[in-house]
Amino acid sequence: MNPVFDREFDALVDKFAELLTGQSTPGTVEKVKKWAIYNHIHKTMPALASHWNQSHPEAKQEIRKLFEEIKSMNEAVRAERDQSVKSNPE
Repeated sequence: MNPVFDREFDALVDKFAELLTGQSTPGTVEKVKKWAIYNHIHKTMPALASHWNQSHPEAKQEIRKLFEEIKSMNEAVRAERDQSVKSNPE
């Protein structure tokens, strides 16, 4: 692929991870990538996701933990934003 595109797309994913979770560390970005891909598969090909979940129950538990972690991080970011807006109304 085009290396310029690769850098620009990586920057987009980094920013998405930061806005979603409040972090853009390499580990968090990797988690967000897996979360986003699985989420897309689950929504667009639910039968595939279901089959995979049944075939790989231990991995299904890992995905569940990942979803809970991303959700928790996002809730913390949203709460921080809400608190910031309340304390600094413009």
